[in-house]
Amino acid sequence: MSDSHPAMNSSRERSAWSTSGYLIFVLFLALLVLTIWRIIAFAGGDPAEEQVFGFLVSSGLSIVALVVLSSGFYMIQPNQAAAITLFGSYRGTDRNTGLRWVWPWMGKTKISVRANNVVSEKLKVNDLRGNPIEIATNVVWRVADTAQALYDVDDYKAFVFVQIEAAVRSIGSRYPYDDIEHHEITLRGHHDHVNAEMRTELNERLKIAGITVDECGLTHLAYAPEIAGAMLRRQQAEAVISARKKLVEGAVTMVEMALHQLSEKDVVHLDDERKAAMVSNLMVVLCGERDTQPVVNAGSLY
Repeated sequence: MSDSHPAMNSSRERSAWSTSGYLIFVLFLALLVLTIWRIIAFAGGDPAEEQVFGFLVSSGLSIVALVVLSSGFYMIQPNQAAAITLFGSYRGTDRNTGLRWVWPWMGKTKISVRANNVVSEKLKVNDLRGNPIEIATNVVWRVADTAQALYDVDDYKAFVFVQIEAAVRSIGSRYPYDDIEHHEITLRGHHDHVNAEMRTELNERLKIAGITVDECGLTHLAYAPEIAGAMLRRQQAEAVISARKKLVEGAVTMVEMALHQLSEKDVVHLDDERKAAMVSNLMVVLCGERDTQPVVNAGSLY
């Protein structure tokens, strides 16, 4: 099915024509000194009528030239750029720092290309299992394409904030908060993977605005207050079950090893009933939480 929406014309940054403002400033000073000297010289002389007309014309042209020269100056700071337009048409971007000059009828829009740091608000999101969690992130971004940032979106800074929130919600609902069995990628246990995927998604979302994300990472991750207590008890129960499971597995292995070695080395022969009793006693000793008190049998074996 074809898309009924027309494709947006995407702007692309290119270099704009501009020249060093210092050379133009020297020319401006020279013309200013010459104009002032001519006015003083003319005022101190006795010119004829035809000379007055020529002086007025030349002086008028000099003043117009001074106004034109003075109107074209602009300054670019380090990590700053200026988008140049002509009657609404984008003509390029000037990234040269220092005093610059273009024709005064060219529009100049300055934009910062420095790195920006944004810490999002704590957002409540349902994770993959539907549990409400609180999540926030820190994003380091900068303008990579000034033309796209200025002319492809209405307000690129507001656009960044909205897309960060959308990306955080998307990533937060894509993974579970935690997995006690460590079979899944989780938000809490796989920070590098989650951060890398969030950075990739943000770059895709912000590409239309000429924004690139250099770094991002979760700054806050927790269960929502309404289920935090219940989830804590669940985590504790799962931890106890997991520990008990490991303990029983180890105890069974040790009992099996003890019975095998007793039989292999012909230390003692036990029937099934005695083996069951021995297994029960060993399991109690190995799996009990308290120290056991041995009972010494001073009589016969049975």
